[in-house]
Amino acid sequence: MKNINIDVGLRTAYDLNKEIKKQSEYFDSVTLKNVYGQRFIGCGVSKNIKIKIYGVPGNDLGAYMDGPEIEVFTNAQDAIGNTMNKGNIVVHGSCGDTAGYAMRGGEIFIEGNVGYRVGIHMKEYLDMKPVIVIGGSAGDFLGEYMAGGLIILLGINIKNKELVGKFCGTGIHGGVIYVNGTIEKNKRGKELKELKIDQKDKDIISNYIKKYKKYFKYDNEINVDKFSKYMASDTNPYKNMYVKY
Repeated sequence: MKNINIDVGLRTAYDLNKEIKKQSEYFDSVTLKNVYGQRFIGCGVSKNIKIKIYGVPGNDLGAYMDGPEIEVFTNAQDAIGNTMNKGNIVVHGSCGDTAGYAMRGGEIFIEGNVGYRVGIHMKEYLDMKPVIVIGGSAGDFLGEYMAGGLIILLGINIKNKELVGKFCGTGIHGGVIYVNGTIEKNKRGKELKELKIDQKDKDIISNYIKKYKKYFKYDNEINVDKFSKYMASDTNPYKNMYVKY
């Protein structure tokens, strides 16, 4: 694999992303060192390259991305994977709010915790089914207005933190949320209902647990039997807001 190292430092986000797109024509891998909050890294890149990030990337990492694999060796800020179509983002740490906003495909793996409104407006179409796997806990409004895709909350090492915040699944009308434990009724949006988990669900969860363990070299056992499944109670919760013809 041909790799190029780029020392980012104080380079502007615009210049950095222009350089990444240019180098993606010649290299299979780009390693970014000394990243200091530059936004939009990997935005709109469609080449199947790997981008390794040392330092903290800014908002909208991998926005509109269509193929690359991004690996972050620290925390990440808000809106990673914003409207991404295809590819993979792996964060060796935690990230901020709105991860996977309007995500349409690909996978995001976060080793630690996430902030508010993660998975908001996720959607799927035919074989494009986005996935977010969260190792720790999630803040309020997880899966808000979710229209498709998959969120798996593993709840590893959360200690005194709550597994999930309030208003989980508010406005949800598609997709599935799997949680290692249960979401109390007072934390669920009125549109979110619990369903019985079956072997097919367990197989899906097990598959993503294997990927999580591989990415983060996690060796401890995660009991699939303790997971709960949540989906929308209505696939068209806002039908009464529109005029009937």
